Amino acid sequence: SFQPTTRKRSSSSTSEVSATDLQKERRSSSSRRRKKKKMGFPTPTTSLLFFVAARVASGLMTTRRLAVKMQDFPQPSKLYETQPFKEASALSERFQGELQTPTEKKKKVAIIGGGLSGLACAKYLADAGHEPTVYEARNVLGGKVSAWQDEDGDWIETGLHIFFGAYPNMMRLFAELDLRDRLQWKVHKMIFAMQELPGEFTTFDFVPGIPAPFNFALAILLNQKMLTLGEKLQTAPPLLPMLVNGQEFIDDQDELSVLDFMRKYGMPERINEEVFISMAKALDFIDPDKLSMTVVLTAMNRFLNEDDGLQMAFLDGNPPDRLCEPMANHVKAKGGDVRLNSPLMEIKTKAEGDSSSSSIEKLVLRDGTEVIADEYVSAMPVDVLKRLVPEAWSTMPYFTQLDELEGIPVINLHLWFDKKLQAVDHLCFSRSPLLSVYADMSTTCKEYYDTEKSMLELVFAPCSPLAGSDVNWMGKSDEEIIDATMGELARLFPTEIATDPTWPRTLGERVVRGETLPEYPDGAKLRKFAVVRTPRSVYAAIPGRNKYRPSQKTPIPNLTLCGCFTSQKFLGSMEGAVLAGKLAAQVVAARAVGAHAPDIKDVQDDVVQRAQEKTPAKPVGCRGDSPIAFGGGTTFDDLRRKELQAQDPVQLTDPLLATAR
Repeated sequence: SFQPTTRKRSSSSTSEVSATDLQKERRSSSSRRRKKKKMGFPTPTTSLLFFVAARVASGLMTTRRLAVKMQDFPQPSKLYETQPFKEASALSERFQGELQTPTEKKKKVAIIGGGLSGLACAKYLADAGHEPTVYEARNVLGGKVSAWQDEDGDWIETGLHIFFGAYPNMMRLFAELDLRDRLQWKVHKMIFAMQELPGEFTTFDFVPGIPAPFNFALAILLNQKMLTLGEKLQTAPPLLPMLVNGQEFIDDQDELSVLDFMRKYGMPERINEEVFISMAKALDFIDPDKLSMTVVLTAMNRFLNEDDGLQMAFLDGNPPDRLCEPMANHVKAKGGDVRLNSPLMEIKTKAEGDSSSSSIEKLVLRDGTEVIADEYVSAMPVDVLKRLVPEAWSTMPYFTQLDELEGIPVINLHLWFDKKLQAVDHLCFSRSPLLSVYADMSTTCKEYYDTEKSMLELVFAPCSPLAGSDVNWMGKSDEEIIDATMGELARLFPTEIATDPTWPRTLGERVVRGETLPEYPDGAKLRKFAVVRTPRSVYAAIPGRNKYRPSQKTPIPNLTLCGCFTSQKFLGSMEGAVLAGKLAAQVVAARAVGAHAPDIKDVQDDVVQRAQEKTPAKPVGCRGDSPIAFGGGTTFDDLRRKELQAQDPVQLTDPLLATAR
């Protein structure tokens, strides 16, 4: 039942492109329609090799701005043939096989948190015959993928979310819920804005028929805009141990930042400016001098070892309706439940012998409801969980290691323009000091599609000193953030963004190919915006933190953890969240039937020592009623700013003033 599917394209989904581009598309489509071959690397044809050689020799990696309409591509042909997908499938099938529980042994499971991880955990526990109930504090599901509508009915998303071919558990989940047609696959390439050539793009194009990792190497080799041939050759050797030694080598680099790794292995400095800054900010909203090299190597290892690993897809609409609701409906159809507006106030424990292993007696919600279950799963973000750890657990090494983890601040922007920009039907890496990645959602996404006006969704990062910024943008006003963004967009796309006195930074000098442009009042003007701040998003993957990520299994007999911060190989991502939920469900389901599941991960010696020196502490609890209190993203007003000041004041501290003090 997991065969590739191809959707027909309507006439309205055709791009206005050149004959050469259409030929490339036909070659790509033809390649995908071929009968699947047995496992093994296909051999490129002689004509293809001549084509590649000619492209490299002539430097015909030209970039053009095209008026583009939305265009979806077929699902990658080898998506379900990879070893990671087979492993994901084996784990899914285990819940309906070995871990399937008899009716008399089924467990009532209370899951705290209705993000992707909590919903995935509930889904797979329901598949195994248990009775999970998800308690979500907010009035919307999704956690870090949540979204809501403004007064105009426009959707505002917590973040810009992209689905990769190298997300095996996510792809399996879409298949199991029969949601595959909700993914809008884009052409297999990476697109970068040209800093030194405003208004232009350059690409890494993945040639069909070339297997991984050679397709990625060839994509870089074909690009003539970002790195010289010498720099490309100098970059490759330090990455070879990743392919040869795999995860062991990757984990060993966690103490090094991306810049430390580059300098240790003699990589050219320019690769940081051309590639790693974009990667670091896309992966963890953080600059390369702050990001653990393990994160970059983990991503590269996943992407480089799968033919379609870097091919990207957009969800065809808002995440709560198009992804979270089907997950919730699946849980309910199998006897479980999902409850909104159910914030947790306290975890009550009961002593069983040694108080340090106190199991959970019950949960107490803010409205006074007491929740009693056989098993409990925390799907809360790590920063929220730390505020609710009971006094009886506060000196345990397992929970003490959580002190080493904290969420990274991030800002997501929605910009509605009065005109249609010359959009790209894809994710774009801005390579900007202020911005990470962006997409014109009015072109890439069916629900937001608009042929007359653009809506850009952008990730503003880094936005705090923790992530590498000199400015704490979390403490700035919406207008200051938008003005900085509009100025940067005017610099990147000088012939599209209007000079607008409302946004003073758009009034600066614009230079295109060495020529200074006059004012441009007829360009696209901003008609509406939304600034979504998430003070504590995915855990900050700074050097040395990976070893502190806890296992899903805990020393508490009836508690299991999930969330992308827990120990799993896909780090802080949607795939990591789904996998963590799946692994947590495996722990609970295996315990119910006496089957094997991964044990508790060893805690570091320095943590054990610190735990012995700690004094038991009562939980501080979560203050406030806005999404901020529960680890979510939200637009700001005075009330929410005060709430953040009360719960997490460091987020609003000016680093320059703090240094002066």
